[in-house]
Amino acid sequence: MTQNRVAHWRNRLQKTTDNSRDVYERGATMATRMEVAQLESRMSPDDYRKLHSLFEDSSGEPRLLSRAEFVSGALTLVGRGSAEDYGFLFDSVLLSQKRCGLVLDIEAVREEGVIDWHGLCSFLLQQLSGKVKRSQSSNVPLWKAPRTLPSPHRDPIQKVLFVQSWGHYLSVSRGGTAGVWDGEDMCLLHTLNLQNSTVRSKDLWVTGLALLHNLDKVAVSFTSKELCFYDMSSKPDFNCKYKIQGLPFTPWCLDYWADPFLPDQAVLTIGDIGGQVSALCFTSVQISLFESRWARADEQDSTADLILWEELLRGRHHCCYVLSHQAHQPAWVRRVCYVGSLGAFLSCSTSPRSSMVVAWKNDISLRITTCYTKRGVWDLDHHQQLNLLATAGVDHQVLLWNPYVTSKPVGVLSGHDGPVTAVCFMQNKQQLLSFSKDKVLCLWDVSNQQCLHRLTEVFPKTAEDTHSLLFSHEEKQLLLLTFHSQLVLLQNNTEDKRTSSHQSPVTCVLYNSFFRQVISGDSTSRVICWLPDTGQKVTQFHRCHGNAPISTMALDGTQTRLFTAGADGEVKVWDLNGRCLHRMNAGQGRHVHITQVLPLRRSVLVMGWQRMPTVFRLHSFTQTVVEPSEWRGGACHEGEVICAAFHAPQTLVTDFSSSTPSTCLLFIPGRQNTSSTGGADLVSCDGSGTVRFWNTAHGCVLSQFTAHSSDLGPIVMTISPCGTYLVTADKEGTVKTWDIQNYCLSATQRATSELPELLRTSRLHLDRVTHLEACFHGDRLLLLSASLDSSVALSYLPGELIGYFGQHHTTTGTISPPDLHCLNLLLRRSPTRCESRCQNASLSSFPLRFKLGAMRVGCDIANLPRGPSLPAACIHLRK
Repeated sequence: MTQNRVAHWRNRLQKTTDNSRDVYERGATMATRMEVAQLESRMSPDDYRKLHSLFEDSSGEPRLLSRAEFVSGALTLVGRGSAEDYGFLFDSVLLSQKRCGLVLDIEAVREEGVIDWHGLCSFLLQQLSGKVKRSQSSNVPLWKAPRTLPSPHRDPIQKVLFVQSWGHYLSVSRGGTAGVWDGEDMCLLHTLNLQNSTVRSKDLWVTGLALLHNLDKVAVSFTSKELCFYDMSSKPDFNCKYKIQGLPFTPWCLDYWADPFLPDQAVLTIGDIGGQVSALCFTSVQISLFESRWARADEQDSTADLILWEELLRGRHHCCYVLSHQAHQPAWVRRVCYVGSLGAFLSCSTSPRSSMVVAWKNDISLRITTCYTKRGVWDLDHHQQLNLLATAGVDHQVLLWNPYVTSKPVGVLSGHDGPVTAVCFMQNKQQLLSFSKDKVLCLWDVSNQQCLHRLTEVFPKTAEDTHSLLFSHEEKQLLLLTFHSQLVLLQNNTEDKRTSSHQSPVTCVLYNSFFRQVISGDSTSRVICWLPDTGQKVTQFHRCHGNAPISTMALDGTQTRLFTAGADGEVKVWDLNGRCLHRMNAGQGRHVHITQVLPLRRSVLVMGWQRMPTVFRLHSFTQTVVEPSEWRGGACHEGEVICAAFHAPQTLVTDFSSSTPSTCLLFIPGRQNTSSTGGADLVSCDGSGTVRFWNTAHGCVLSQFTAHSSDLGPIVMTISPCGTYLVTADKEGTVKTWDIQNYCLSATQRATSELPELLRTSRLHLDRVTHLEACFHGDRLLLLSASLDSSVALSYLPGELIGYFGQHHTTTGTISPPDLHCLNLLLRRSPTRCESRCQNASLSSFPLRFKLGAMRVGCDIANLPRGPSLPAACIHLRK
């Protein structure tokens, strides 16, 4: 399923027409980062040796290279790529070395930066490590809400298993009641009682159960020190075929293994309350489990043959023999299993002196090795491919062990706050499930020993000492958990519906052009990074602002630092590995609503709750906690400044809360000179669904139209990087795409209400769209949209939907060719890119020139890092 999904995304994103390929080749200076990422894979060991020689002088001593030296030398010696490829590789290495502090200007880094061979190798190894981790880790399951099944049990459930021959699930409780559940909809089909004629029903307890899957039988252990074998093919109840009596201690847990290559050989392992582990090793299960000549008829049950344990120990039954070892005396054995690939018996107990015992099988003898933990082990499991053991510790830890080296664990998974009672490997993935007494379910990535998902406060409220079990069925993608007599179903959401990319409403989405990733944040303070080529999750940061929701995000000019703003009044600066570098105290200890973070070249503006922006200067980012600097322009608005837009080199526009405040301000890319000729260079949208086109030079509105009904409230918008498309969205999830390429290019005497051409209307989401982002990904013009319905959508612009990040089934439809006109516009632009200059440019010294209406346009604003006073003169843009 995952491979199909990945292939679908790649095909939809990479398929291009011949015309688009020609345009792309003419635009060699705009080489995509996907090509750069492929540069390392195209290079051979000889190419790297040639690169190494670049970093040595004539005497063989190491030397440093500037950007120009590295690019020209690599092109001459290696080839295989363009100057843009090697230039981007140089920038990547340089930025990877600047991990400390805040870097807002990529051009400044390029001018003063040099790299060495060690730095290049470190970067390439880091990239390779990241690729390996991403290829090995699988998606986190999207669980449906837990569902409590109507249980026929009154006593604690002792075992849950899946009967492959039936296609149904079987649950057995301590009182001997067995429930059969439908394998599709998990409805209860029927119940039956496991009969044991030796003891009265009210005095009988079932302690363990094992499925003999190749014989259509189950083995059940009882507190009467008996082991019964039931035939599941008999209807309507299970008939007891064999009954082993005379066990030295009460059997507490069972496990069955059948040799996949020798169908007559099998092992039934028994762990008891005396700390003993015994194994019934069968040699002809397809013929008979026991020899009938030594079996006795049960006087109280004519269908069952009695087998005495003492006779098995003496070897009277030639079709089976017994192996026993006293591994855990005097502790109870909590879990046993036989691993055929190891040829070893595994068992565990809650005794620290014999937490886990590995008994290696040598013909008819055993070699014992013991693992010690602080407080003992409740459960264990084995991963076949990784050959790794996991133990559920009473000390709240999950330990990973190499079965051949048991002196100490090879990994420690810490994250539970209570004793861990169950562990279960996902055999088809490098993942592990663990469950603790405080009802917390964790999903771990075994390769990097990190918790991928933590599920809590969704399970039934029961006493802390409630008996619980965990059963995982990977093929059906479901979990069954028991709490005393309750049976809870946790099923993976594989339905073909709108996918929830997050588990809570998404508040913001960004495109990172440097790492070629999509970044989204939600109301539970979680940030997730995605691969747009596949829709797969790369990494995620949990509780970025504690319990406070993320209100907005932004990227700095280098695209290597992420700003997140929370309702706790803080703005945090992160690297893309999830490390918090700085905490910006924007709210001064108060919980405030931050609506926008605007990184400039030498400062960062934060706004949303007061009549002036809050400014943080670059030189202040030497400490972990960054305090705001003084804004010397004064309170120039009558209400709170809620949004702003900056245009290089010296224009800042702000808007404040009024009767119909603007929700977004955007300069139109590629219209640098349009305002001087009377055309529109700025777009705003407000809370009534109205869109306005402004001329900032004269401070007037050229066009005003209703994009969405005023009954739908505030709207959001974005403009494509080439300035051709305007995209708007409302609270119903409707997204509209408008053609503004030739719209409002000249001055008019009065504002027009004529609408631009509406190219497409689609409902991408089921709830309010909170954020839009248009971007170029390679040669494709794409649209990202985030919504309160917890999804992040990826679409062609202005074409159709591609899919939802995190989805399990992709959408279908005609694949649209790339927009060649937009690509041509982008290729004709300056290599420095207008929008990059907008974010990287500083506010150089200039006075605010005009003030009219709700918005303010500033020109020649004083250089913020030096902090001179800002004159109050400015012009309002009239609404």
